[in-house]
Parts: sequence; C-alpha cells; structure tokens
Amino acid sequence: MRIISLASRTAALCKAVGPQKRCVPNGGRILDKKNYKKLAESASKGSPIMKNCLCAFLFGGAICAAAQGLGNVYRMFLEKKDAASLTSVTLIFIAVLLTGLGVFDKIASHAGAGTLVPITGFANAVASCAIDSKADERDIIGLSRKAHNNFG
Repeated sequence: MRIISLASRTAALCKAVGPQKRCVPNGGRILDKKNYKKLAESASKGSPIMKNCLCAFLFGGAICAAAQGLGNVYRMFLEKKDAASLTSVTLIFIAVLLTGLGVFDKIASHAGAGTLVPITGFANAVASCAIDSKADERDIIGLSRKAHNNFG
C-alpha cells in the first residue's frame, strides 16, 4: 500500500480551483464562504456559556474569598501592608505548587476563567513556562551527554 502525504492529496484535490474559491481536502468539494461557514458550524460543538460563566464566577469567587480569609488571619499577627504581601506570596506559592503537581490544570479545566483572573492565574502561567523549559533543557542536556559518551 502506498502512503500519500496530506499535502500532496490536498494539492491533487485542489489543482483545478481558481484563486477566488477555496478547496478543502474532504472529498475535494469546492466551498464558497457560505458553504464553508455551514460546514464549520456543523463541525464545531457549542459551548454552554451560562455554565462556563457560573463556574468561573464560583471558582474565582472562592479563590478570592479564601485569599480574603487568609489575609484576615495574617492581619491578626502582622501589619496590614505585610499581611497583604504575605497573602499574595502565599497564593502564588500555592498556585505554583499545584501547577508543579499537575493539579492546577485539572482545576482550571472545570473553573475556566475563574482561575485566570486572580493572581493564581499569573503564577500558573509563569510556573507552566518554567516547567516546560526545564523539561526541554533536560532533553538537550541528555542528548549532549549521550553525544559526549558516544563520541567523546
């Protein structure tokens, strides 16, 4: 059996199409804007907007309420300014820890934008990039060690 790449199949299906029309590799049908929009709408599923908004509101509110409670506890022992700083640092630490353990993404899949708005979303974004780059760095170091062992 001969394997043909997707690019060559697409080119073969679309070779007779003029510059004014678009071609998609689904049976070689030529689609104009109206038919393409119909095809795209049938292929994409709708998202439950009200459910997503409610989840984001509840999760974001819970994070902010927990932060307020934490700040109130800290204010019993520290000055207001120090308590506010310590609350932010604690939230960032918790978010980075949960990101490193792989829990934050599971929470965010249910909470949606509710985890992005508070400072925890910022901490997750920074930690995720750091974790990904560390994994890439390990791959590069591993390859260089193998090359050194083989050729050095």
